Amino acid sequence: MFLGDMVVEAANWRPGAARPRHEILTSPEHSRYLSGWQRPGDVGVIAVAAGDPIGAAWYRMLPRTDPGFGYVGTGVPELIIGVKPLWRAHGVGRALLQSLCDAARREGRARICLSVERGNYAQVLYRTEGFAVTQSGFGRDTMVKRLA
Repeated sequence: MFLGDMVVEAANWRPGAARPRHEILTSPEHSRYLSGWQRPGDVGVIAVAAGDPIGAAWYRMLPRTDPGFGYVGTGVPELIIGVKPLWRAHGVGRALLQSLCDAARREGRARICLSVERGNYAQVLYRTEGFAVTQSGFGRDTMVKRLA
């Protein structure tokens, strides 16, 4: 499943510190972004180049009883994004993020959230796209964008 590949890419963003695919996909903190995909409230976009998928961004409405890394509240979708390494820093992530935020806005969502590890170069992308840090945790920040 391509979304699984992108969860692995998102988790393994740091060069030289890759965790095994099976470890990431079977861990509850990552599998919540995949299990039961396409339930009500799930929305996603995929970037394609030359007919091959190269990145994906999607969001889920996670319950308070099983929150994700960036959970901020009921009714606020949490997004995850992954881009194949060769396509990073080429605007793919930005295009995916903008498309997903547009979809959330069309659905009438007021905010969208995410979690990013400190040191991840994607923090700059998120800030330039209007996300702001709302909570700081151990080694990671929760960021929220107002869509209205």
